[in-house]
Amino acid sequence: MKLFYGSIDNNTVTINDDEQQHIVKVLRMKDGEEIHVTDGKGNLASGQLLVEGKKAGIKVSEIKKNLPEFSPKLHIAIAPTKNIDRIEFFVEKAVEMGVSEISIIVTEKTERKNINIDKIRKQAIAASKQSLRFHFPAINDAIKLSDFLKNIDSKHTFVAHCHENLERKELKTIPQLEQLTFLIGPEGDFSEKEISFLAENKVKAVSLGSQRLRTETAGVFVAAWNYFNMQTD
Repeated sequence: MKLFYGSIDNNTVTINDDEQQHIVKVLRMKDGEEIHVTDGKGNLASGQLLVEGKKAGIKVSEIKKNLPEFSPKLHIAIAPTKNIDRIEFFVEKAVEMGVSEISIIVTEKTERKNINIDKIRKQAIAASKQSLRFHFPAINDAIKLSDFLKNIDSKHTFVAHCHENLERKELKTIPQLEQLTFLIGPEGDFSEKEISFLAENKVKAVSLGSQRLRTETAGVFVAAWNYFNMQTD
C-alpha cells in the first residue's frame, strides 16, 4: 500500500503539499497508479493518482471512515535525552507500535531544554505512514512535570523509575485498562523529590525489570509491552 497524508472532508480528498512534492519529485509516480490517503483521524481514501505538472491529486474510488483505533490507548510522557537522536528513535519506534500520544516532560535532571516539536511531529507522521496507521498519535508541546500532573487521571497513570529503595510494582501486575499513561524520566532518572511528588499525586510506580534501561529504551519497552497486549487481547 502506497500511503500518503492529506485531508478528507466528506468526499473531497486533498494530498498534503509536502506529500505532493514527494510523489512528483522524489518517487516520480505516474498517472493512474493506485494510492491511498489518510487524514490521520481514522479515515482512508483509495483511488488512482492524478499528476498535473508539479501537483498530485487522487481520483477517489472509495473512502473508509472511522476505522478502528488501537486499544488499549497508550500515552507516554518522556523526558528528552541530551542526544536528540535517541528521543527521535523512541518516537519512531513507539509510533510504529501504536502509541496514541506522546508528551515531552521537563524534569529536574532534564539537560535538554529546547525541543523541535514540529520536527518530531513530522517524524511521527512518517512513522505512521510507514506502519500503515490511519490514526496518527498526538505529539504534545514540552511541559514541566508539575504542570503535566495537573491534567492526569491517576487511576491509569504509572511512573517507571530505578529507585530500588522506593516501592515499585512489577509491570505484569498492571491491570488491563482501556487507557494508560506512563512517565519515563531523563538520564539520571527522576529525583527522589519528584518520585515523592508523583506518589502524592497517586501515580503508581512500576519496575521495568532488573536491568537499568536508557530513557529511550524504557520508552520503547513500554510501547512494545502495550503492543504485545494489543495482539493478545
